Amino acid sequence: MENILQKFLFPPPPHSAFVAAMLIISFGAYGGFHEIIGKHLQYSKLFNEKKTCRSADKPKAKQPITVAGRVGMLIVYTPAFVFGSASFFLFTDGGLRFFLIRSALTLHFLKRVLEVVLVHRYSGRMGLEAITVVPLGYFFGTAAVIYTQHLSRDFPEPPVDLKYAGILLFVLGITGNFYHHYILSNLRGKGEKEYKIPKGGLFNLVICPHYLFEILVLVGMSFIAQTMYSVSLTMGSVLYLMGRSYATRKWYLSNLKTFPKDIKAIIPYVF
Repeated sequence: MENILQKFLFPPPPHSAFVAAMLIISFGAYGGFHEIIGKHLQYSKLFNEKKTCRSADKPKAKQPITVAGRVGMLIVYTPAFVFGSASFFLFTDGGLRFFLIRSALTLHFLKRVLEVVLVHRYSGRMGLEAITVVPLGYFFGTAAVIYTQHLSRDFPEPPVDLKYAGILLFVLGITGNFYHHYILSNLRGKGEKEYKIPKGGLFNLVICPHYLFEILVLVGMSFIAQTMYSVSLTMGSVLYLMGRSYATRKWYLSNLKTFPKDIKAIIPYVF
């Protein structure tokens, strides 16, 4: 197994990179499992602000801290974008692969910031957990991928070069992700807040095609980087997105009675 990995990945930098990788995968599996059992990160349609009825002898329950959805999502994506941009000034050495992975990460989060400002429509709010945990995860994940790539600069290149295949997957993924986000943004007219069943593109097969294409983006970036850390981060993210998509499909089935039961969560005809 180790010999196979050596054909596709840079040698791991010293100081327990393997342990760090396993922690990432475990965290992703943990987050995905929590989504499946209903313990969601509080944003989008899965935001569930608990309300407690007040009786004559009971004080009003303390309301959770929330922010507007658009503000919350800007908080989520901006730190990672800033670090990706800053990395071009922090690390002036590298080479083509290092340039490509930094560019891909920066473009990925720039797209998300621009979508928040110009494309998405928000009707809900975000809870405190989401606006602290999620941006930290994106920021440290981005920083770690870039720094690990920096540490790998003096290692020999993997015998199998995947960076060009990674570019292709990244472009396909970011394009498909944007297209399906655009479809979602046009579901509701001005002033409308109710949720509707998305149609068009791959929405006729899965309820979260934007997550499917996001996975292609992540796989593409791990192909560009070809480090154990980037691959493990992708695996952890895939596990979480699968759990989140399962929870999203469950929400549609519970709240929209006309939702077709043959539409899967994220993988057409399978899951």
